[in-house]
Amino acid sequence: MLKIGVLGAGHLGKIHLKCIKEIASYDLVGFYDPDAATAKSVEQELGVRCFGSLEELIDAVEVVDIVTPTVQHFHCASQALRLRRHVFIEKPIVATPEEADQLVRLAEEANVKVQVGHVERFNPAFIAAEPYIKKPRFIEAHRLALFNPRGTDVPVVLDLMVHDLDILFTLVDAPVTHVSACGVSVVSATPDITNARIEFANGTVANLTASRISLKNMRKTRIFQDDAYISIDFLEKQTEVVRLHDQEVTGYPYSLTLDLADGEERQITLERPEIHPLNAIRTELECFHDSIIHNTTPVVSIQDGVRVLNMAYDILKAVDESLAKFETEEKRCPKQ
Repeated sequence: MLKIGVLGAGHLGKIHLKCIKEIASYDLVGFYDPDAATAKSVEQELGVRCFGSLEELIDAVEVVDIVTPTVQHFHCASQALRLRRHVFIEKPIVATPEEADQLVRLAEEANVKVQVGHVERFNPAFIAAEPYIKKPRFIEAHRLALFNPRGTDVPVVLDLMVHDLDILFTLVDAPVTHVSACGVSVVSATPDITNARIEFANGTVANLTASRISLKNMRKTRIFQDDAYISIDFLEKQTEVVRLHDQEVTGYPYSLTLDLADGEERQITLERPEIHPLNAIRTELECFHDSIIHNTTPVVSIQDGVRVLNMAYDILKAVDESLAKFETEEKRCPKQ
């Protein structure tokens, strides 16, 4: 068993602790949280040892699971890597691209495994959809959430949109050629709602919207390609695949025949792939264990996390440029 410890025992940290307790291949040594009241409460509730310091915990384990606020990611991860500990780190990987570059160097020097917690890769709805996705032409994603002060220490792009950026880069293997975006700060000091358009060298276009000030929760992605339309509901764990056939096909419980203007017929089929329930957080932690034991690249590598972070910052830059243009136009043409 690999000895593992958790840094951070907030809402998500507690979930990680509970999941690790269920994984027989890990030996959960304990956790550390600087908030004494939180630490005592979690220690009593879960029966897991609370260490007195970050350094004490890192010394006692082989694997460090970092579930702290984003602004603390680099400090915690760099401490662990310098002691050659394997690191699982929640998304986004760190707070800035500069920190990300330093973290990559530390990971290479330590020669250990690093996995980033882009958990939607392990969502059963996405897993069910993957076999149907081939050369997407247009991708549209909406990730909307009710307001929660937790997470407002970073822009919504780093808090929520990074999930969809990771999925996007998983599906599109081509360089990004253009990014445009706009965003609005409503209740916090950074954008609370952002829309981004991302264009790729192969012609694929993605339109992503993330909001943390919505009246309902939504996590949907729609994928359009030459032979199909695929809808993934990450929240409800549902997938639908709609396809157009040149000739009649059988075996589909939902189908519709269309009479086209040229006199020909096409058949539309609707398929709902079977969803195999799983705990995505537990699964990603299990996969990290396997990558360490078998010396393989983690499913969500440090390079994946850095790429997502860099794109998030490109989007934030585009948001700033859009805002500057808007303010310039407002000054040039003030309302009467």
